[in-house]
Amino acid sequence: MGELKWYVVRSVSGQEKKAKTYMETEIGRHNLQELLPQVLIPVEKVFEMRNGKKRVRERNLYPGYIIIHSDLTHGEVQNIITSTPGVIGFLGDKETKTANAKPVPLSLNEVNRLLGVVDEAEEKTAELETPFTVGELVKVIDGPFNGFSGNVNEVFEERKKLNVIVKIFGRAQPVELSYTQVEKE
Repeated sequence: MGELKWYVVRSVSGQEKKAKTYMETEIGRHNLQELLPQVLIPVEKVFEMRNGKKRVRERNLYPGYIIIHSDLTHGEVQNIITSTPGVIGFLGDKETKTANAKPVPLSLNEVNRLLGVVDEAEEKTAELETPFTVGELVKVIDGPFNGFSGNVNEVFEERKKLNVIVKIFGRAQPVELSYTQVEKE
């Protein structure tokens, strides 16, 4: 048995999860899990505001790419990977531009950087994708000032809060609100 190395597999963008599932199923069916123990799709979690509701979604860090930890000395494993629906082929060496390019393993430096990004994305709390700017008009959608509109006076990025100037009974009042309590108008 050869040694396990990290490789990059090109896939049709948007079909990475489907390809990963199919690949893992086929490897399991042929009982070759020790030759392909890990299939990764690097993702990060991001918050976004939709219709006034805070939603968490996963965003692909590298669309069209799947990272695998595999021993390709066993020809059947490489054949299963390349014949997976949604897989275009391996990221090969630069000289060979054909579909059956010889797979080139990632260097240790690249693997550490890639896995570091994946670990960081898991540890880091999901960030709001639409930050607010000073002077921007926002509408309050939650809390005691629900329905009021105002201008952003200050943005506290680290606390995910805003200082919004809201008119209450004809007077401008500063109100501190969280990102989830307001939406852009």
